[in-house]
Amino acid sequence: MIRRELDSEDPDRLYTLTRGRSRAENHGLDLVTLIVSMSDPAPGMQSEHVRILQICRSPVAVVEISSELRLPVSVVKILLSDMLAANQISARHPSSTRASTQLPDAAFLKKVLVGLKNL
Repeated sequence: MIRRELDSEDPDRLYTLTRGRSRAENHGLDLVTLIVSMSDPAPGMQSEHVRILQICRSPVAVVEISSELRLPVSVVKILLSDMLAANQISARHPSSTRASTQLPDAAFLKKVLVGLKNL
């Protein structure tokens, strides 16, 4: 159902949304990058930007934003790239949210593997 909606999307509208661009700036955005609003919507903002700011009051993955807006991920990445440049949102990879959690020591992991093999 969603795929059919994307296929029927007016290409002129997508061209207008992205101002003719087909690729986002390289901000390292991927499907699981978490986006958080850093500002409130302002008068005159593009409606999709307003919607993104509303959706992202708490961290939301790029793929979820795409689904919510019913736009292709590539288009959403372009919109997000513009918003990052304007400091309207922040982006971080989910693994960076666990910065305080350390991964176990490699030697410890080897001991666990040896123990599991011995079972």
